[in-house]
Amino acid sequence: MATDRDTVLEAAVGVLSRRPTAHLDEIARAAGISRATLHRIFPGREALIREVGLLGLRRFAAALDTAGVEEGDAEAALRRLVDASVPDAMLCAFLAGENQLYDNDEINDLWELQIARLHALFLRGQQQGVFRIELSAAWLSEAFFDLVAGVGWSIQDGRLAPRDAAFSLAELFLGGALRRPDAPSPAPTTTDAPPRST
Repeated sequence: MATDRDTVLEAAVGVLSRRPTAHLDEIARAAGISRATLHRIFPGREALIREVGLLGLRRFAAALDTAGVEEGDAEAALRRLVDASVPDAMLCAFLAGENQLYDNDEINDLWELQIARLHALFLRGQQQGVFRIELSAAWLSEAFFDLVAGVGWSIQDGRLAPRDAAFSLAELFLGGALRRPDAPSPAPTTTDAPPRST
């Protein structure tokens, strides 16, 4: 039976998101294949990690597309993004935790493209009066992505039920990000460059 490449990648992210130094043997076991089969699909650890990173970025791009983040009311767009991104929260956790990914130019370029779209959503929301303007759009983007990653880790560790994940994420994030009607209106910050993964 042929081994599905994406199935192996999904198994790998389940291991690597919590144990970045896990051996290839552990990843092969999680995927239900031998190490030799894993090596035939991915010639080495670096290639495997790169492919998991690319899968994560493709899925996050798809979530942004599905949510239509460039369209309409920014709060509604963000709620759609929550629903679209939670199913792949573990991949976001991997992207947030695997810093070596960003030594790769292709990964870096894809990351910058996707985070710029998120950044633009928060800027638009600030212009619409939806999101707080005393918090930079760059910081809101970073905080949102890291919370999605936290959802992934919490589900994996059994601290958050998958059925509660979207509600928990939306309520926690929007509880701090939405502009309050009684809040003063300070000048927007000037440090609004799109963030990079840490």
